[in-house]
Amino acid sequence: MIVGDAGSYLRAVTDFPSRYRTGDDDLDAELLKLLDRVEPADHEYVFELMVSALRLSREDVDRGELKMVAAAVKEFRYSFGVFAPYEGIRKCTVFGSARTKAGDPAYSCAHDFAEAIAARDWMVITGAGPGIMEAGHEGAGAENSFGVNIVLPFEADANPVIADDPKLINFKYFFTRKVMFMKESHAYVMLPGGFGTMDEAFELLTLIQTGKSTPAPIVLLDPPGGTYWPRWKEFVELELRDEGLISPDDLSLVKVTDSIDDAVEEVCRFYRTYHSIRFVGPRLVLRLHREIGDAELAALNERFGHILEKGEIERIDVTDAELRDDDHVELHRIAMHFDRRNWGVVRQMLDALNDAG
Repeated sequence: MIVGDAGSYLRAVTDFPSRYRTGDDDLDAELLKLLDRVEPADHEYVFELMVSALRLSREDVDRGELKMVAAAVKEFRYSFGVFAPYEGIRKCTVFGSARTKAGDPAYSCAHDFAEAIAARDWMVITGAGPGIMEAGHEGAGAENSFGVNIVLPFEADANPVIADDPKLINFKYFFTRKVMFMKESHAYVMLPGGFGTMDEAFELLTLIQTGKSTPAPIVLLDPPGGTYWPRWKEFVELELRDEGLISPDDLSLVKVTDSIDDAVEEVCRFYRTYHSIRFVGPRLVLRLHREIGDAELAALNERFGHILEKGEIERIDVTDAELRDDDHVELHRIAMHFDRRNWGVVRQMLDALNDAG
């Protein structure tokens, strides 16, 4: 990056791309000098991490707050390393009650779903505890499982399937654990559960509804004949949709079923044509496994054009930003000036693309 004396580093401060500084040019120059020694893959963001740490140390931040920030960064760093070798494998998170016992229909349902999705070359993530989480790990097998455990006074130990596995991560904070669930999962299957399951369900829906997390299949799975999720959906329809508190299209984000086969098909179908999504400048870019023909593109514009701020849905080549990041440059693409509000309709568009494929 920079090689030279202290003056060279001091002069480089004004040219460094990050606008986030300590406020002390001499100190910034020392940080740049240190970066040259360690040669990180991305100087700018490592520089900003160091600046944040130094600014915290000089501000009115107490020991407990510093401890929380340090612990969160350490948990993220460790988690990224655990998941990194499996980056190319799709993963499904299974949520549900820790209190469900072996032999309960919901336990068997979680086990059989995990076994079936693992047979389709997916890996399974659970919270690593007992109940539904243990059932998911039993079904998938330890080799196809990740455990994202929260250490609690009354439930601190991971289930025996994942307890000694290197793919087990123990978290102190719920918020860091939730970030990893969202970052690493490509699908979510939720079995009956208590407050924690409800928390995960509504937070997950909120993140996807608002575009803060990328679209993904969300399956609310009951054992055959179960009433847990149909009653939940009835509440959402009567008290949220019918009262105008959510859009009717938001219900496209979830599928309620008591069929394991339907749950597996919903998860796998989602990626039949669709691969991933990214904003590049003002446009939303959908990366796809196949090329979209003229007739299909016209049908998409006719059905979904109302969610565009301007223009049409169109085929595009890989963008310069994606080329710089080597971001799935081999895939086909369509792009649009999306209004950034109607994510339930985007889900309907993805379903149309996948069904056509």
